[in-house]
Amino acid sequence: MTQAIDKSRVLIFDTTLRDGEQSPGATMTHNEKLEIAMLLDEMGVDIIEAGFPIASEGDFNAVKEIAERSKNSVICGLARANFKDIDRCFEAVKHAAQPRIHTFIGTSELHRAIPNLTMDEMADKIHETVTHARNLCDNVQWSPMDATRTEWDYLCRTVEIAIKAGATTINIPDTVGYTAPEESADLIKRLIETVPGADEVIFATHCHNDLGMATANSLAAVAGGARQVECTINGLGERAGNTALEEIVMAIKTRHDIMPWHTNVDTSKIMNISRRVATVSGFAVQFNKAIVGKNAFAHESGIHQDGMLKNRENFEIMRPEDVGLAGTSLPLGKHSGRAALRDKLDQLGLEVGDNQLKDLFVRFKDLADRKKEVFDDDIIALMGVGEDSEAHKLKLITLRVVCGTGGPAEATLVMDIDGTESTAIERGDGPVDAAFKAIRKLHANTARLELYQVNAVTEGTDAQATVSVRLEEDGNIATGQSADTDTVVASAKAYIHALNRLLVRRGKTGEDMKEINYKDH
Repeated sequence: MTQAIDKSRVLIFDTTLRDGEQSPGATMTHNEKLEIAMLLDEMGVDIIEAGFPIASEGDFNAVKEIAERSKNSVICGLARANFKDIDRCFEAVKHAAQPRIHTFIGTSELHRAIPNLTMDEMADKIHETVTHARNLCDNVQWSPMDATRTEWDYLCRTVEIAIKAGATTINIPDTVGYTAPEESADLIKRLIETVPGADEVIFATHCHNDLGMATANSLAAVAGGARQVECTINGLGERAGNTALEEIVMAIKTRHDIMPWHTNVDTSKIMNISRRVATVSGFAVQFNKAIVGKNAFAHESGIHQDGMLKNRENFEIMRPEDVGLAGTSLPLGKHSGRAALRDKLDQLGLEVGDNQLKDLFVRFKDLADRKKEVFDDDIIALMGVGEDSEAHKLKLITLRVVCGTGGPAEATLVMDIDGTESTAIERGDGPVDAAFKAIRKLHANTARLELYQVNAVTEGTDAQATVSVRLEEDGNIATGQSADTDTVVASAKAYIHALNRLLVRRGKTGEDMKEINYKDH
């Protein structure tokens, strides 16, 4: 049956919870995945790729619960080109109001060599697996991984097979970010013109950012006829990341004169979900990141400031309010009450339950006692940074550090381990090193510190510091974050947060994940 395709609309396919989560260290807990999925659903994302159900029991359960809870979006799961993967995927998504199976296989010469399949053998496999998926679900997406490096004739052949087998969406991935915009547009255009039945399906584009052209390539593909863009919040993803959702949506909104399309995404929710994804993934947003970076709406030079005072449009092509950014500092302090805090949270587009508000209010009052000014970003940093309801084995009770020019730093640390308080005193090369050594003394581990990063949330010597710590242990990677006006305390909390997550990872990864191939497309 011919599919009605709205040529004026670009579907937004968000894969933050699948491709984005595959970034080393960006793995999210079950509750975090649910939270991000519900935010995506509320902001009007058309399709949410909720995960890779065959990868682990945890991923299956997350996809299944997202499918059951979502109200608006199509819920999609990823599956390799085999019946076991496809069956498991359908089991996870089948309870969604709008389920989708996304199955894929690498079609380039390099990727055909991985399973050691001839062109004919792979063609047969595509026909069998897409047919199997379509027999389970009437919404099937198929992707030829590494499409942009696949021989033209063979790409056309495999796309035609997938369409005849029942695929309703054909996604063309630039798996290694090698394509240039003019090539991206031409490839989609030629496929639509050449492949029989191409006018009856939706073509999609999935671009990686290895050469910094992911967003440009995606927009070019839309100009060539693609009507679905695969993207992630903050451009999170393998290696250099993916096309960023916020860039695609705001480019279409801002340049409607040359991009006469529309999306259903509520742009006022962009900043909120951007910051939340940064928090739960542990991947801080760079200051000069388009749309959502801290400096995206900042002006320091005198010429720019003068121009802004006269007319904001002199140096801003969009308004901060368009993406949900509040431009003023919080008029809140230590005398403010819960009602004032909730009102400000509403202004920032941050939804919290009553219990979460109680906890947040305690931390807000503690911060207000230590800071002269509390800014929007301070409140956002307090929202769940370093919190993980699924991991409570290790907790920081107290930390006291002595440091200076007179000798090595010394840390005295009290930590709760499974309900028992223990104390350690350690010296180190600086206060953070001493604190980390004290933690390792109380909780022996072989985790290797891969990343230690400190960012000031706001300006001033009393600014909160957000600390990110990434640990690796036996192939498992976990990231921890915490915010505090005391950088050493934030560092210790972030380190403990990462250790707690490693304990969770030990039970959720292992051989199941190590067997998964072909994840990056």
